[in-house]
Amino acid sequence: MPFSKKEDTRINNRLPVAREGLPFITVWGSMTCIFLYFGLLFLGIFSGILSLFTIYFFRDPTRENQAHEKTVLTPADGKILGIQHLRDNNNPLGKPAIKISIFMSIFNVHVNRIPTAGKILKIIYHPGKFFSANMDKASEQNENNRIFLKTNDGREIVFVQIAGLIARRIVCWIKEGAEVQAGQRFGLIRFGSRLDVYLPFDTKLLIQPKKKVKAGKTILGYLS
Repeated sequence: MPFSKKEDTRINNRLPVAREGLPFITVWGSMTCIFLYFGLLFLGIFSGILSLFTIYFFRDPTRENQAHEKTVLTPADGKILGIQHLRDNNNPLGKPAIKISIFMSIFNVHVNRIPTAGKILKIIYHPGKFFSANMDKASEQNENNRIFLKTNDGREIVFVQIAGLIARRIVCWIKEGAEVQAGQRFGLIRFGSRLDVYLPFDTKLLIQPKKKVKAGKTILGYLS
């Protein structure tokens, strides 16, 4: 399924910042100029700082990887909150799975990337609450967007964008039926949030809790 022009400009973004950030950058930049023009130095400095932080928050660096078809990359920048081995079927994958939780602070890059190549089977959005994203109950109770992917060799994984206490906007640029590549941009979450990844139970993991990771670069593990 081909992407629309708007989706393609975001997935293959050539700007140093995510395009979703441009309206915010423009507003704060304009306010800074207006305040300084009228001699409102304190307000000008304050809005200037917010402008710089907004640019920093929406930064979107180019990243390359050497992933092969069994490689699973982390879909988000941040820190590994925890790794759980779920032995029952009560999870989005519907069978025993490994759950990896990644916490993104406001200082991390917030552009999310596809963990492994395959086809998007379905995308399910769930409205919910806005608990702090580093809390365990955030996985189940917070607003989230679940993305189900089948790899080229028939394995299934699920990755979930989860809103946090401050993050109130989940953005997803891909659609059901899309063919995607490992490391490809697929969305973002504004202002601090979390991603959970559900992998087959026999996945060989390479990461540990509290490890810092980079989207589209750090390898979570290898599918069997």
